Amino acid sequence: MCGIVGYIGVKPVKEILIDGLRELEYRGYDSAGIAVLQNGHFSLFKAVGKLVNLEEKAKNFESEGFSVGIGHTRWATHGKPTELNAHPHLGQNSYVVHNGIIENYQELKTMLTSHGVQFLSQTDTEVIVHLFEYHLKSASSPFDAFKLTLSQLHGAYAILLVNADAEGTIFFAKHGSPMIIGRNAEKETLFGSSDAALIGKCHEVIYLEDGHYGYASSNSISMFDDNDNKVVLRFTPLSENKLSAQKEGYRFFMEKEIYEQSTVLSDTLLGRLRDDSVNFEELDNSLFEGINEIKFCACGTSYHAALVATYLFERHTKIKTSVEFASEFRYREPFLTPDTLFVVISQSGETADTLESLKMAKRFGLKTMVICNVDNSSMVRLADASILTRAGIEKGVASTKAFATQVCVLWMMSLYLAGTRETLESTEIKRQIQLLRVLPSTVAVDNAIHEQLRRLSNRNLHGPGFFFIGRDVFYPLALEGALKLKEISYLHAEGYPSGEMKHGPIALADPELFTIALLPQHKLYDKTKSNIEELSARDSTICSISPLDFDKADDHIRTKHVDDYMLEFFEMMVVLQLLSMEIAVRLGNDVDMPRNLAKSVTVE
Repeated sequence: MCGIVGYIGVKPVKEILIDGLRELEYRGYDSAGIAVLQNGHFSLFKAVGKLVNLEEKAKNFESEGFSVGIGHTRWATHGKPTELNAHPHLGQNSYVVHNGIIENYQELKTMLTSHGVQFLSQTDTEVIVHLFEYHLKSASSPFDAFKLTLSQLHGAYAILLVNADAEGTIFFAKHGSPMIIGRNAEKETLFGSSDAALIGKCHEVIYLEDGHYGYASSNSISMFDDNDNKVVLRFTPLSENKLSAQKEGYRFFMEKEIYEQSTVLSDTLLGRLRDDSVNFEELDNSLFEGINEIKFCACGTSYHAALVATYLFERHTKIKTSVEFASEFRYREPFLTPDTLFVVISQSGETADTLESLKMAKRFGLKTMVICNVDNSSMVRLADASILTRAGIEKGVASTKAFATQVCVLWMMSLYLAGTRETLESTEIKRQIQLLRVLPSTVAVDNAIHEQLRRLSNRNLHGPGFFFIGRDVFYPLALEGALKLKEISYLHAEGYPSGEMKHGPIALADPELFTIALLPQHKLYDKTKSNIEELSARDSTICSISPLDFDKADDHIRTKHVDDYMLEFFEMMVVLQLLSMEIAVRLGNDVDMPRNLAKSVTVE
């Protein structure tokens, strides 16, 4: 959600900025812009829509020699997607780009307007550059003006600001939104809101902590913490492998990521499975001492993974387990006890509501853990313990392999705890470890099923909507299947527990209501079959997904016969992902970057 890049150096700045923004496209955006400062003169280019529009606007611009540039892809929060609302935002002699939300922008805007400042946009970001120039009139230096500006901002932000009076310098700040500084052997300095924008351009980076701010020039970087103490710069190596971020012949990143789930799940399992136990080297058993409850907290797809975990943890570990929407949890007044382990789940490790919920749990003194895909993310740095999912870069906005690896980690974690708590027989733990070993082959895409789903994607695309139904862990999978379809097809879809249909939703059943029924052989088959028959009797159009034949289905996706419901879960997961993708393709939608959505939701 929104992307930031910055550059200080002598190379063609336009190409570097736009290339960096292109690497951030997967996060979702609706406008983009760049500003370049060279020889005391600013050049600004902004465009609505895709980066190709920005490239067209800037096609005749070329820089020579040393320059400073900042760029941004915007996902609209305040004001519609227009060129005026796109970043960078202009003051009299300065430009700014910003991720996050300035919560007191209206108050600041009123104050600045009373001093004669005229605003061009509807955004909260524009107050930053005008507030900076307001303080610049009386401050002893541009950096002092920047510090005064930061002291008045309330909310979340990652900021890059350039000023013509401080040519060759970028002022930066981070509070609640990610920001990374990189450098290379050519003494160039680069900025990015994700390391994806810096891969191949830098060999080492610093991941800023909340409260860090400072300035960078061609020959130095000065950084301070929220107590104004100078921070010792500690760079860490950055991988230079960009291959995993490319489509590699697939039509879409989402398709590539569905197909590579077999590989990434092998990575997730690597080194964590012994013959009769699960091994997490990153965990210390003391983390679980005195714990009588586990509370998961997440958003979106990660919430669905957490919901799967509530079934597995209570079944395997016999410990009280619950799950919370992070966006709701952080504004409740929850009753939290010190015997609770608070576990957050996030693909990016930067999800705003989840991050704030983690901070809240820390303030309550709870032990905390994060399950995440990104090392050095804010959540990984903040939590007491972390388990990385090892999913690699996921560029499709609709999450696929991140969900698969999250559920895999949670399954392993339930067995890990069951072993330490002795709540499962050792023979059962060993059996499930063998199931985990065959998981990568289970999620390998069956080309015949993919072709069947391509044909099926033309069915019932214009009816009132879809119901996805399942029981036990297949209920959160139904929720996830419905979410995938909504995200990329823009069709209405709901996930429901199969047994709840008769408690109201069955009133919607008719031939135009398309029901996707998850019918596993090894978990409550007869109960779920009965629920589906109730819908069929009311003329709902049924697509069943099962290894067993179901004569009431209008369409049937036959999955493989496997030994356990969890293997059925993962195989059905792949079917739902492919079905959603093929329906979106049939409708002509942008599969990787659906409208109104962003990959990493770094604002609440």
